[in-house]
Amino acid sequence: MVARRYSSFLLGQVLRIAQPDQAYFWATHQGAELDLLIFKDQQRVGVEFKRSDAPGLTASMRVALSDLKLDKLYVVYPGHQRYALAPNVEVVPLTALLN
Repeated sequence: MVARRYSSFLLGQVLRIAQPDQAYFWATHQGAELDLLIFKDQQRVGVEFKRSDAPGLTASMRVALSDLKLDKLYVVYPGHQRYALAPNVEVVPLTALLN
């Protein structure tokens, strides 16, 4: 239940900040999923919420990047450092959304 509240809170914060044209949850029949797919100014942006202190690139993220042709993928986590995880993938601290 705590994980669901965490994700719901973060989802609300991202939607408030990004003010997307459209927003969706995305999943495949094979099990890949993306917490948030945003369309904003003709860009496709993915957002994943992780509770890990050191999130890594998951198989679902790779599938989403490829299948959805994402311009950018952000991984929001409770740590303090902002860093690139892979090309077009950036890990962003939760505090960056709250400030």
